[in-house]
Amino acid sequence: MAELVEGLKFEQQHGKDKVRVSRVWKKDGVYFFVEWSLNISLLSDCIPAYVAGDNSSIVATDTVKNTVYAKAKECSEFLSVEDFAILLGRHFTSFYPQVFTAIIKIVEKPWERVHIDGQPHDHGFKLGSEKHTTEVTMKKGGAFRVTSGIEGLSLLKTTKSGFEGFGRDCYTILPETKERILATEVSASWRYTFEGPYSIPSMPFYFAERYLDVKKVLIDTFFGPPNEGVYSPSVQVTLYHMAKAVLGRFPGIASIQLKMPNIHFLPVNLASKDNPTMVKFADDVYLPTSEPHGAIEATLSRPLSKL
Repeated sequence: MAELVEGLKFEQQHGKDKVRVSRVWKKDGVYFFVEWSLNISLLSDCIPAYVAGDNSSIVATDTVKNTVYAKAKECSEFLSVEDFAILLGRHFTSFYPQVFTAIIKIVEKPWERVHIDGQPHDHGFKLGSEKHTTEVTMKKGGAFRVTSGIEGLSLLKTTKSGFEGFGRDCYTILPETKERILATEVSASWRYTFEGPYSIPSMPFYFAERYLDVKKVLIDTFFGPPNEGVYSPSVQVTLYHMAKAVLGRFPGIASIQLKMPNIHFLPVNLASKDNPTMVKFADDVYLPTSEPHGAIEATLSRPLSKL
């Protein structure tokens, strides 16, 4: 919120970024482990610190960092990144009179329990791929907004994908195709409809389970049934169907944004003057690339949703 300072509009916030914390819980001989990276921003009434050198209203960023560790210690049972972000937001907006909004962003490193001979290990973990993210904006008085997400969800299918009928001009050399590899690295974020603590379902592990549910819907929609799959005429169509499937499945989600770069696998054809078919492409040999890649994203929201 901008305020007038000496006739000028002034906005400010402060906090602590890249606060890393790990937490271990033990229950019935089984260990649980998380690793989080937090960015915390506090919007507060501390303008005198900027314009007059009066630091009395500042919540020191070192205090913000230490609060993360203290609150993690207080959590005696496993909780999701969303629950921890809400807990921190409530603390900063209620404990400090000058703080009127707290924005908590958390990225969870994808540690997964190891399975040995088909059995889950009591205390062994390996690093996975995609990351669970959240952003909680907490207002003084308890109103809040929760956004969750996935980063780095790499998906690829070797068939059932094409790209035809696109516009052509003097710079277009891309051939049309009914058969290609479709590969992407999905970044998704979805905003819940909840606006206060009493609107969150009371089910244990609600956010952790909803994250897994949304991820499954995205993956299932991308690939289609296991035997026949589903044809994708473009990344755009697939993205839309994935977003629509999430909103159709979960009424507690107000909107979802998907970013799906089109990561190219280029057909390999090798030819020489003496051997024009040294290697002839037949939907089998590709050159993997990472850049440049197509940048495709969209947001789908319910009609009355606030973007």
